Amino acid sequence: MDSAEIRLAILASGSGTNAENLARHFQGHDQIQVCKILSNREGAYVLQRADKLGIRSSTFTREEFRNQSFLKRLENIDYLILAGFLWLVPEFLIEAFSDKIINIHPALLPAYGGKGMYGSRVHEAVIEAGENESGITIHLVNKEYDKGKILFQARCTIDQSDTPETLAQKVHALEYEFFPRIVEEYVLRS
Repeated sequence: MDSAEIRLAILASGSGTNAENLARHFQGHDQIQVCKILSNREGAYVLQRADKLGIRSSTFTREEFRNQSFLKRLENIDYLILAGFLWLVPEFLIEAFSDKIINIHPALLPAYGGKGMYGSRVHEAVIEAGENESGITIHLVNKEYDKGKILFQARCTIDQSDTPETLAQKVHALEYEFFPRIVEEYVLRS
């Protein structure tokens, strides 16, 4: 890719810690810029984080997201990064951003993925199953939840004393360490 700037949009549903971590990572980057943060929830804390970082943000409804006109919001965007975004991405967006939508999942896919598997639900399921490790999966998005090509995985051990909350802390540490770096490596070589 030439030295033209690569423009990212982040989609998030909640508090936005991963979105903020990504945005901070790319502040002042000479090739990659986070241009906007979009949320499907009015009042999501990620919108306040975007404001503090000086990044344009807005919200959208399910109806807007499923309509082709949503592409107008993504004009001049090169990649979509899902950071705690819980809705299934419509096929028209997957086609428009073929191999250019990246998601992070708080478990080692293909296990513990799919519709309804997010946040504490994932960590509870992993512990209930008696797993001795968990981690993160960074993957491309396709038309099925958590089934896209895996770009990267990182692991953490699960101790007998771990609870869903302590496991979440271990997984968050992996997310913060690796998500920005893997996004950067992927978009620079694509």
